[in-house]
Amino acid sequence: MTLLIADDNRVRTLTLNRPQALNAFNEALYDATAQALHAAADDPEVAVVVITGAGRAFSAGQDLTEMQARITDPDFTSGTHGFPGLVDALAAFPKPLICAVNGIGLGIGATILGYADLAFMSSTARLKCPFTSLGVAPEAASSYLLPQLIGRQNAAWLLMSSEWVDAAEALRMGLIFKVCEPADLDSEVRRHAEVLAAKPIPSLIAVKQTMTEPLRAEVAAANKREIAFFAELMGAAANAEALAKFQRGRSG
Repeated sequence: MTLLIADDNRVRTLTLNRPQALNAFNEALYDATAQALHAAADDPEVAVVVITGAGRAFSAGQDLTEMQARITDPDFTSGTHGFPGLVDALAAFPKPLICAVNGIGLGIGATILGYADLAFMSSTARLKCPFTSLGVAPEAASSYLLPQLIGRQNAAWLLMSSEWVDAAEALRMGLIFKVCEPADLDSEVRRHAEVLAAKPIPSLIAVKQTMTEPLRAEVAAANKREIAFFAELMGAAANAEALAKFQRGRSG
């Protein structure tokens, strides 16, 4: 299964489960995660959702083999939800969402933090937004959410440089709430999740909605702009060269 789902004390944990691919998102994982968020939103017994990864990675972002296939294979079939559906599910999710970054996070494995109400990060984890190294545009409304979350200059560096950011730097930026030693990550996340889960769900939803409602139109507009740029740049010279280099690395 590409996604593991576990419930405990009104906390639902979604574990990205493609460890052999560093939990990179293929169409199946996009669909499973979007569906799980929709289900958790509708479940009266779920107060809080935690997203984490199996193995040594949080998520390596978009599966580049599938990105290549999307460009070159005329028979490529998108998922029911796909990447756009996951972004929509994250943006609409009405309950507290916690990300537990247990290992490397690239692409959506980093930009998903723009939708987290709380983000915890292992001291050994690292984050990267590799868009310029892939010759593409930002994604998941990160061009709006990250400046809002961490400020214009921090967001500019994160989105433009394609450089790694370690846990200490992510904390300094305000991208995450807390850094934990690897052995303590799960217990710290659980402790905070259960504090929230003990509260009345309608109240939690009201708090989140009053915080996020003013942002919804801007998030949607940013997402639309990014999709347009992504469509223009995907398959263009810089992107084609980056994907070809990736494929050579896999076969080398």
